[in-house]
Amino acid sequence: MATRTQAHGLTADINRKIAANYDVEREKVARDWITQLTGEELQGPPGMDNFHLALKDGVILCKLVNVLQPGSVKKINTNKMVFKQRENISMFLTACSDIGVASHSSFQTVDLFEKQNMVQVLSTLFILSSAAKKKGFAGPHIGVKMADANKRDFDEETLQAGKVHSSLFTAGTNKGASQAGMTSFGTSRKL
Repeated sequence: MATRTQAHGLTADINRKIAANYDVEREKVARDWITQLTGEELQGPPGMDNFHLALKDGVILCKLVNVLQPGSVKKINTNKMVFKQRENISMFLTACSDIGVASHSSFQTVDLFEKQNMVQVLSTLFILSSAAKKKGFAGPHIGVKMADANKRDFDEETLQAGKVHSSLFTAGTNKGASQAGMTSFGTSRKL
């Protein structure tokens, strides 16, 4: 595995801000949820470094998503080769998408594998739980309930009434101001 040099300048500032947003309490909730569903305890005490090491190979994530939606990941790679570990993470992210996690809500493989954005990894786990619950998973969950669609059907009369009134809201006002006495641009001002 290639090692990255230490970040400098703006990249270092961004990495510090991301690390400052890491919430160990949220991690504890996610750890407990993973343990409840998979029956496997994550290694090490809570903390970003230990959480990263526990999830880095992607095995526990694949097991988690297989509990939420059986058969999501057909073959979990237990090999310690880097590309196999990254493949596990990629299969987990694909399964998350199938369950209903939007791509903009998911972390990227490098966020977990290279510990670039563990805050987003935690966020994805909470969103995954909510998406699985919305899709019908009856087991324990963490995070908030995802919103349901609230489609409204208006009759034609109501739609026409809305068109008339909308122009009143967008018209604006100049509060009596006018351009009387203004000269055109570029002409001299008479005192």
